[in-house]
Amino acid sequence: MSIFRLRFAIKPYLIQIAFSALNLLGLTALSLYMPRIMRDLIDNGLARGDSRLIIQSALLLLGLGLLTAALSGLQRYLSEWIAGHVGYDLRNKLYDHIQNLSFSFHDHAQTGQLISRCIEDVRAVQNFIGGSVVELAQLVFLIVGAISIMLSTNVTLTLIGIIPIFPMVWMTFDFGNRITAMFFNVDNRLGDLSARLQENVSGVQVVRAFARENYEMERFDESNRAYYDARIRVISTWAVVMPTTDFLVTICTILILWFGGSMVLRGELSVGELVAFNAYILMLAAPAQQLTNLVNAAGEASAGAQRALEVLDTPAEIASPAEAVNLPALRGEVEFRGVALKYQDEKQASLAEVNLRVAPNQLVALIGATGSGKTSLVNLIPRFYDVTEGTVLVDGVDVRRADLPSLRRQIGLVLQTSLLFSDSIKANIAYGRPDASDEEIFAAARAAQAHEFILGFPEGYETLVGERGVTLSGGQRQRVAIARALLMNPRILILDDSLSSVDTQTERLIQEALDQLMEGRTTFVIAHRLSTVRRADLIVVMDQGQIVETGTHVELLARGGLYKEIHDIQLSG
Repeated sequence: MSIFRLRFAIKPYLIQIAFSALNLLGLTALSLYMPRIMRDLIDNGLARGDSRLIIQSALLLLGLGLLTAALSGLQRYLSEWIAGHVGYDLRNKLYDHIQNLSFSFHDHAQTGQLISRCIEDVRAVQNFIGGSVVELAQLVFLIVGAISIMLSTNVTLTLIGIIPIFPMVWMTFDFGNRITAMFFNVDNRLGDLSARLQENVSGVQVVRAFARENYEMERFDESNRAYYDARIRVISTWAVVMPTTDFLVTICTILILWFGGSMVLRGELSVGELVAFNAYILMLAAPAQQLTNLVNAAGEASAGAQRALEVLDTPAEIASPAEAVNLPALRGEVEFRGVALKYQDEKQASLAEVNLRVAPNQLVALIGATGSGKTSLVNLIPRFYDVTEGTVLVDGVDVRRADLPSLRRQIGLVLQTSLLFSDSIKANIAYGRPDASDEEIFAAARAAQAHEFILGFPEGYETLVGERGVTLSGGQRQRVAIARALLMNPRILILDDSLSSVDTQTERLIQEALDQLMEGRTTFVIAHRLSTVRRADLIVVMDQGQIVETGTHVELLARGGLYKEIHDIQLSG
């Protein structure tokens, strides 16, 4: 079972587990001792009219009952404490691993599936460890203890009484062999449902804009129905097994009373021994009956563990090497040598034979049609992806040999889609430098032409933005994202079409501020508007994953190539 592979999560709590096991042994011993008291009470107290023994037995049962209640409460606390810590650690381990997985993994993974694995699947494992494992251990202790006592009392009656338990156990394990696969299907369907919900909520504006509410409700209903059907298959199977085990428990009691009663009549067994014997057989039958629930919980936990391990077993393809080079303050030189890049499941390479050297402090503009490879090229600098062929060097160091944090801390990035977090504007700007002073945050906002509109909100910099920053306009989100990058004071700045969501006036103001801030750092600007790139030190024109032209604005116009075509089209527009 996959659940056993998660023993690393239990290892830190072996002391607590050992104490819990000792407590459980004490509970089991008390449970096994109580029928003996009942036997003595009936045979020696009631049968002989010994009122003193009756009172002593009653008081002893009361004391043992109170002690059992106390130990049961302690056992529940210990079990939940261990399960809570295991769930906490496992969720953190999953989340930390997801944070370190490469962009290529996230390109194909569904957000809803990852959420489901971190929450629902871990919950199943936690519930199993917190409740079912304890019940399973208690079942083992009870079986060993009860059968030993029963055999010492009457071997024949013991063998007769436990006959129905064998088919019960066989049915339970057969149920267990089938239930794990069923729960794995249930968890996958739940992940699909979560992914559908997450996608729909994120894209609610598009849904409303195209009046596709009914269509999306039908799609959600399909996913919901698939989850419902998978769950019903589990319940249907379980509903067949449970009544059968109930019936077999009844058969156990009937056999004990029938044959045991005959022995009492023949004088081979006392009434007290028969009552105690029946109590022991019920002790065996009840946990054996609960074994179905335990197997059910184990199947769900095993499926959850399997899904969690699928994520944990996924290697972090992009990581610092064993002997990583810790980069000092960068000069800002970037070089691409024979670079090729082919994404996972992609038929044609996104980049091929790219050679480019960028000197420190240069402003480099990348232009070209959509899909020409501009974003792919700059994503190689902070090593979001690894090259298929060739080398990317920063200050002469292959980025694959560099310590990732020391590399990425010196690169500022503003993406096409300016993602903000559900937090204050101030916290979003300071995301890369949480220790930044208010003055530094305000200065970055002024440079990004965001200070004025931020002060226009009633709560200013403490204004909370909605999920993904939806409560701000596109231009406002973009300016906050630019301020976030500028606060990092990076040696290499990457602006991936970062002025596409602002108006011409705001673009001019931001560009004036950026002109000053770009001094003393290497800057890559991806833009479709030539007005943004014409002042670049070097313009790189890309087409179908290759560099087709390089030069300044004047040089490229004089050359009369693809850049001039783009220029003429925009000029005529």
